[in-house]
Amino acid sequence: MTSGVLGERDPGLQPERTRLAWRRTTLASTVVAVLAGKAGLGGGASAGVLAAGAVCCAGWVGVLAVAQRRIRGLAGVGEPERLAVRWAVGVVVCVLLTVGGGVGVVLG
Repeated sequence: MTSGVLGERDPGLQPERTRLAWRRTTLASTVVAVLAGKAGLGGGASAGVLAAGAVCCAGWVGVLAVAQRRIRGLAGVGEPERLAVRWAVGVVVCVLLTVGGGVGVVLG
């Protein structure tokens, strides 16, 4: 049985788990960008490698921006704001840019 009033939200640890998931996403994106940069610097810097590195870094910055915005939104009191579809699509695009740029650096 629940002791709360029907309709009240008991968030439990969900906001904390979501914040941690955003931090893990940011960390993974950072690792991809750093490893791509290391691979690019080790193999020589052609124009294609530099372009792929720029794409990778742009994606990484986008992931950081969306993640920080979401983490700040979850830190508030009460029910957290839902992630808008445009931000969700934006983070997917940024992750794909980061990974694609990283692959381009490694293969280029």
